[in-house]
Formats: sequence, structure tokens, C-alpha cells
Amino acid sequence: MNRADLVATLAAKNDLSKTAANAVLDTLIETIQTAVKKGAAVQLVGFGTFKSAKRAARTGKNPSTGAAIKIPASTVPKFVAGAKFKAVVDPKAAKRKAEKAGK
Repeated sequence: MNRADLVATLAAKNDLSKTAANAVLDTLIETIQTAVKKGAAVQLVGFGTFKSAKRAARTGKNPSTGAAIKIPASTVPKFVAGAKFKAVVDPKAAKRKAEKAGK
């Protein structure tokens, strides 16, 4: 599914025009990006959490020459899927986890 498909689905399920659905999607994405950029986590219960993570500086290898290179520290976006999302994607794993918790 690409962005156009997502906008069309949002519009159809919520009785919106595609323009309005696109505006809502733009606002959602912009809001999440702004919050994560500021260091805040955005948690959508059942779906997942968007947050930023810091990566330490490290030494890597140039794959073509094998020479060691320094990779600087950076901040990267991170997404952690929620339990409900995981259960929808892999119901068997969710069932095993529930059985294990019930013991």
C-alpha cells in the first residue's frame, strides 16, 4: 500500500474527500515528526510508539577497501510496534504469548 492507497482508504472509511484525507494524513505525519525531533515519544496505544534513539560513534569498515572508517554519533527515528499491532501481524505468536502468560 502506498500513500495514495492510504488516502483513498481513509477517505472511503470516514466519508471524507481525498483532499481532506490527505490533509489529515499530512498533519498526522508532520505532528509525529515534530514531536520526535524535539525528543518526545508519540505513543499510539495498540499501534506503536515513535521515538528518537541516539547512536554512539563507532568504527566501521569500508566494504570495497576494507579500510576502517569512523562513523559519527547520530540521532535516528525508531518505531516500536504495539501489542495489538503485533497480534494482527502474527496471531500465532500472540496466542503463544497469551498461553505462556496464563501458566
